[in-house]
Amino acid sequence: MQIIEMPVGRLIPYVRNARTHSADQIAQIAASIAEFGFTNPILVGEDDVIIAGHGRLMAAQDLGLETVPVIVLDHLTEAQRRALIIADNRIAENAGWDDELLRSELAALRDDDFDLDLLGFDEAALDEILAGFEDPDGAPIPSGEGAGEHAGHVPATPAPGALAERFGVPPFSILDARKGWWQDRKRAWIEIGIRSELGRGAAPGGSSRPLDRGWKAGPMEGIDG
Repeated sequence: MQIIEMPVGRLIPYVRNARTHSADQIAQIAASIAEFGFTNPILVGEDDVIIAGHGRLMAAQDLGLETVPVIVLDHLTEAQRRALIIADNRIAENAGWDDELLRSELAALRDDDFDLDLLGFDEAALDEILAGFEDPDGAPIPSGEGAGEHAGHVPATPAPGALAERFGVPPFSILDARKGWWQDRKRAWIEIGIRSELGRGAAPGGSSRPLDRGWKAGPMEGIDG
């Protein structure tokens, strides 16, 4: 099968397509195409009727694209075509996530100051996935009274001044951690010896992962929490 460029106006939506696309999802697809390029060709039959890619076509129209990459499937029977239109969408829905790996990848992208909104998760879902930041010892940070004394952890004596004065930004929240000044906070942590990725980026057994890139030993390395 060969990928060809086809004029947007030539493609014909399948009139019995049961898959729906909200305006928000079309905007997400358009943003993805703008960021990464048109990485997933539209599938059509010999008659130019779309088999898979109705949302991508609508996004291409919103972006004002004149042509899109297309694969023509000329080997399918009519029944196979109708079945593939459903299967292409349904089978993708049956996939799941490895929550820890997903959290690690999202944290790495966030630390690289990448716009997580391009990934298709809404704000609430991102907050939920990234909830439970871990402290330098790799233990989840609890909330509520006594949070600083969890699991025998003795918090370090804070330096004079508020967090905003010490780090140059207000105390963090999950939402705020995705803003542009996150890298400034990260550098401030490293300067005082806090290894922010440890726990979020550490593999089982303590071996390092790519999240630990570029970190140099600080005065607190090796101190048990």
